[in-house]
Amino acid sequence: MTRALLIGKEPGPELGYSYVTEPPYEAVVIGSLGLSQLLRFQEEPVLQALAEGKPVYLYTPGLPEAPKNRALSASLTAAQRELKNWGVLFTDGGRKKLITAEEARILRSTGRQPSPGAVLTPLAREIMEGTK
Repeated sequence: MTRALLIGKEPGPELGYSYVTEPPYEAVVIGSLGLSQLLRFQEEPVLQALAEGKPVYLYTPGLPEAPKNRALSASLTAAQRELKNWGVLFTDGGRKKLITAEEARILRSTGRQPSPGAVLTPLAREIMEGTK
């Protein structure tokens, strides 16, 4: 099973990772974030993983609920959009995992296959088949 650094609480559904608290790990899973954590995101291990090209997943049910204050809600939405722009992948824990081209390259270079039921983007499928 792939090792993932866990930030916050462990997600309820099985995401296909063995959670660790220190290196080495192949991915990062953010299980939960508080309001201030989301607004001022500065988790060094997450930023380092993104800089190294490791996949980072944010478990969306672990996000704070949208506040009734419209300005605060807009700021939280902007913070989530920024995380997506950095390359953080959002997941709700659904059974089907989307494999991107970047993840396919990592899987192929380590000799691993996508998890059963995974959905591959067209480019990821080409990479896994060795045509790209």
